[in-house]
Amino acid sequence: MNTRSKIWLTAVFGSLAALAVAALFLPRSYGVTSLSDLTQCFLLASGTAAFVPQARRARGRMRLFWSLIVLGLGFWFIYQTMWTYFEVLQHSEMPEVFSGDVILFLHIVPLMAALALRPHVPPDKYATRLGRLDFALLLVWWLYLYVLIVMPWQYVVLDPPSYSNNLNTIYLSEQLFFLAALVAFWIGSKGPWRVLYGNFFVVGLTYVVSSSLANWALARNEYYTGSLYDVPLAFAMAWLTGIGLRASVNEPQTTGREASTAYGVWVARCSMIAVFSLPLFAAWAMAEPGVRSEVRSFRVGVTLLAALVMGVMVFVRQYLLDRELIHLLNHSRESFHSLKRLQAQVLQSEKLASIGQLVGGAAHELNNPITAMLGYSDLLLSTSLTTEQQPVAAKIGQHVRRTKSLVASLISFARQAPSPKTSLDLNTLARTAVKLTQPQWEPLQIEVRTHFDADLPKVLGDSNQLLQVCLQLMANCLHIMSQKGSKVLMISTDQPEGSPVLQIAIEPMPSRSETDADSSTVASDSVALSACQGIVQEHRGRIVYDHRDDGAIRLRVELPPVVAIARTPADATAPGLWQSRPFA
Repeated sequence: MNTRSKIWLTAVFGSLAALAVAALFLPRSYGVTSLSDLTQCFLLASGTAAFVPQARRARGRMRLFWSLIVLGLGFWFIYQTMWTYFEVLQHSEMPEVFSGDVILFLHIVPLMAALALRPHVPPDKYATRLGRLDFALLLVWWLYLYVLIVMPWQYVVLDPPSYSNNLNTIYLSEQLFFLAALVAFWIGSKGPWRVLYGNFFVVGLTYVVSSSLANWALARNEYYTGSLYDVPLAFAMAWLTGIGLRASVNEPQTTGREASTAYGVWVARCSMIAVFSLPLFAAWAMAEPGVRSEVRSFRVGVTLLAALVMGVMVFVRQYLLDRELIHLLNHSRESFHSLKRLQAQVLQSEKLASIGQLVGGAAHELNNPITAMLGYSDLLLSTSLTTEQQPVAAKIGQHVRRTKSLVASLISFARQAPSPKTSLDLNTLARTAVKLTQPQWEPLQIEVRTHFDADLPKVLGDSNQLLQVCLQLMANCLHIMSQKGSKVLMISTDQPEGSPVLQIAIEPMPSRSETDADSSTVASDSVALSACQGIVQEHRGRIVYDHRDDGAIRLRVELPPVVAIARTPADATAPGLWQSRPFA
């Protein structure tokens, strides 16, 4: 605590000590009354001012909490100022029926509203929204009680004794309710918040006890302003300054959803009890004996008006609750469907993993004999063969190489881990594929024609995987050409609509169009093409297969450019499709 705060507290408790000395040793007089009234005004002004820096430093919900504390103490200070005005300036006692008494009743309302914010627990948007509406219902109910019980004897039928008794009764009930809320919050809090609520409870309890003693003494004509009955009351006012200067609490950051739920349930129950109590108060207003008809009519009218206002508030609360429940139901449905899709994906992944392990093991076992067969076939071609034997040996090597390519596709299919991707030139990959397949198309006397777009955009991908796709598609086309007798294979690249495309086309032979294979020939190697399809799909592209009636076949590998991939969200996936359609 700094020096300024220490001087402040010294002045406050020095004023309290002076008031206590005057009450103990000085007789009843105008000077004692004035000293007591002015001291209480000073203590309340000091207590209110002590919380202002807390409200200015805080933000959000904490600022609202401290501002409500300042407002409640400010109402109390205003009422005490009115009391001082009558006794000090007017040299008269406080009127028995005074319109300003409603300020004294209302000064606890902002304090209860501050507690309703529950700043000692983390905010909960749903609980806060409905909780504030429930608390508004309770506030309306308290105001309704004041108008129902106190105001008839002030504005309808003037009756000072009934007015005073009813005012003291309802004010005491309000104070006890506030103290009960402080006890509940003290139990549910910890650390600095527990200390703060405990201090407020001490102040509230001291004020309630001293007020009750003062009313008791007033009924026995023993009370006067400045007597010993005012010392506990002044002590409660002085203690407020100490609370404001020493308070050091922060809004909690951890979640407390269980406490929020329990609190919301109890507030909702209290608000519903308040609504259901209206008919009981109406019956009491009609059946109370010895009450004039004007008072009875006023109370019934006030009850009907309160029922209308609170009914509208209940309707709004139910509307908000229904909307929130519908939102939670939709969210639960989406979560359930997402869980089912996830379970299906996990099951499918487990199946694919098992198949991949089986395929990978079998492919590795086949790779060794295939390599030996390929070596022997190349060795056979290097020997002296007759004209009839040479094409047969070449076909053996071609089929062995095609089988080796199929095994490589199986191994790639079994490998599930994604490879890193870099910027690639599709033209370079196509040229490399042409060179690598040269041992396959030269013995078959197939002419390979190439046409590459020099301005072709680069693609983002794995060079090994995309090269494998090119080799597999070319091997598949060479196999078809060996069966149907086609002699021209076109390899080209272009960029329709700015997207790079690799095209592999088989030109037809007009003299042999009647013997061309049908459109299902390319799809016969389903395993290899499935592996190619998976690779292209991983690269956000697609494979398009076109065919004509004269036997011409065109395979198109469409891939997005690097710029398009950079602009696509990371979680977006482009369809990788094996499409088959005729072309003109």
